[in-house]
Amino acid sequence: MVPKEEILYPGIVHLLQHFGWTWIGLFAPDNDNGERFMRALKPLLSSHGICVAISQTLPETTVPKVTVTSVFLSLWRQVKVFVLYGENRSILGGIFLVKKLLEHMLDSTLGKVWITTALWDLSSVFSMGASKSQQSHWFFSFAIQMKKRPKYEQVDRKHFFSYQVEPFSCTYSKHERSVKGRRRCKQKGEMPLNVLEHSLTPDSYSVYHSVRAVAYAVHAAMSSTSKRMRRRFRTDYLGFPELHPWQLDPFLRNFSVYNSSMDGVYVDENRELSANFDIQGTIVWPNNSIEKMKFGSVERQESLDQRLTIEESAIMWLAGANMSLPGSRCVESCHPGFVKAIREGELICCYDCLPCPEGTISTQEDAALCTECPPDRHPNKDQNRCIPKDISFLSYEESLGNILVSIALLLSITTCIVFGVFIKNQETPIVKANNRDLSYVLLVSLLLSFLSSFLFIGRPSEATCLLQQVAFNVIFSVAVSSLLAKTITVVLAFLATRPGSRARRWLGKTLAYIIVLSCSSIQVLICSFWLGLSPPFLDSDMRSQPEEILLKCNQGSTAMFYAALGYLGFLAGVCFTVAFLARKLPGSFNEAQLITFSMLVFCSVWVSFVPTYLSTKGKYMVAVQVFSILASGAGLLVGIFLPKSYIILLRSDLNTKEHLKN
Repeated sequence: MVPKEEILYPGIVHLLQHFGWTWIGLFAPDNDNGERFMRALKPLLSSHGICVAISQTLPETTVPKVTVTSVFLSLWRQVKVFVLYGENRSILGGIFLVKKLLEHMLDSTLGKVWITTALWDLSSVFSMGASKSQQSHWFFSFAIQMKKRPKYEQVDRKHFFSYQVEPFSCTYSKHERSVKGRRRCKQKGEMPLNVLEHSLTPDSYSVYHSVRAVAYAVHAAMSSTSKRMRRRFRTDYLGFPELHPWQLDPFLRNFSVYNSSMDGVYVDENRELSANFDIQGTIVWPNNSIEKMKFGSVERQESLDQRLTIEESAIMWLAGANMSLPGSRCVESCHPGFVKAIREGELICCYDCLPCPEGTISTQEDAALCTECPPDRHPNKDQNRCIPKDISFLSYEESLGNILVSIALLLSITTCIVFGVFIKNQETPIVKANNRDLSYVLLVSLLLSFLSSFLFIGRPSEATCLLQQVAFNVIFSVAVSSLLAKTITVVLAFLATRPGSRARRWLGKTLAYIIVLSCSSIQVLICSFWLGLSPPFLDSDMRSQPEEILLKCNQGSTAMFYAALGYLGFLAGVCFTVAFLARKLPGSFNEAQLITFSMLVFCSVWVSFVPTYLSTKGKYMVAVQVFSILASGAGLLVGIFLPKSYIILLRSDLNTKEHLKN
């Protein structure tokens, strides 16, 4: 007559999940049906993250014996939702008596939600079991969904009962000479649709269709019986064969009978009756008044899953009554940004809420785990969503960039001023001493080194990435090569003063130019290999900084980067060694002393650069390299050209050939 109750269980689970009820109680009668109910529903609830806090079987007696402990009372206060097996005796004789007992012990009880598997109208049961309390109670039950719900509120009983006699009425007639009378009855009768709609309750509607299905089966059995077979059957007083129930079984197995007669009921893949259901909500108000409303439906999908639909009108109705369904959870939900941590030895519904680890987020309530943001995003302050990372590079607008730009401009202007002073006083002895052209080459290379720092500041591009390291290494190689040429020139000049020395043949500009070109050419060759094998390129670092995307120039080949830097260090070491050995040569103006001091500063800067560069991250790596370029260049500018500029501008008396010879 009705589908099995087990098909309701997934719908009950969906209903609990929809309202967020994860801490519930189960009540069932102490019989086979109740045991089957508990055995089938508990694993299904557990697999969907719903915990059973109270599981109680009630004896099938008038007064159930329930052991009420302090733990039970505590759980009763906490659990707001109960699922009960839908038998009249268990609902009326058990559940409400337990509720009354607990209300008496607790003086008052908060409103509860009762969900039952019953497939019939529970209004009478609720009205009998209701008791006056300070809170309202909600009852959810299920009814077979029909395409056109009978309007049982408008039952015209007079019309219905008058119809019962009309289609099947029999008239009795007896001839005055006959011995027996004759009963005339109609063999067929149709109940008009309007009578059905206005006369049947939802429960009797399914009963009507069940009887109708049996009628189809009887009709099919009668139609398939031949006259010869009818003679073999025992007949009743109307002359029809008498059918036994077992003889209807083959015809009742034809499920097309049900599909054509029972509106809203169908046959599933296991050839068992199934149906879609409406969820009937019943509210028992504190004054014992009862109000019913359809809350939603549970319908089966093609994927064999069930879809729960909650009608917004029902939610609006509750809101209009200034009330809402209670929550039923072991603990409060974890907000987004937190993750569940199951308490040891407790049910999975009882947990602590811990903040997500740094760099991860959770976007849903009661998240089981935290997730990382995409590489181009980072968690916000609340760790509940990912926001785009800021683009980071050493820009002109920030304070660090402003400082470096100001220093680079100041040093560039100073170099230009010194260059102008040397050009203006190029015929003076102090300028001409120790190869004037090498001084010009050194000043130009220092100016270019200061200007090359601008390649490292600002938003990087493909062009600046290719020029940065190449320009820096080649320019400084020229500068150090010119200093090496100056130092060797000083040494050769003093060696040439010895009688019979062959060093005189090496004196002159030719040797200096050869030193500068050959030493610089090796660095150019190294950089050419670098560009040919694995050149620097524009890259974005999304990992090193948690909230920033660093735009940087990738070195390409790290080996070539350190090869070029190592060769520059080798030149600086050779130059410093030669200058240090020649520092005590006699003379009123020994330039080897100035070169020694300048190269000491230069080497100190670049020796400290390597560990500092490797220990910093992001745009500060670029700032370290820019600072090293400016500091080393400033050391050369100040150490070599400041004393000469002082003599040219302030001590012209020392800028004479006689003084230099002494």
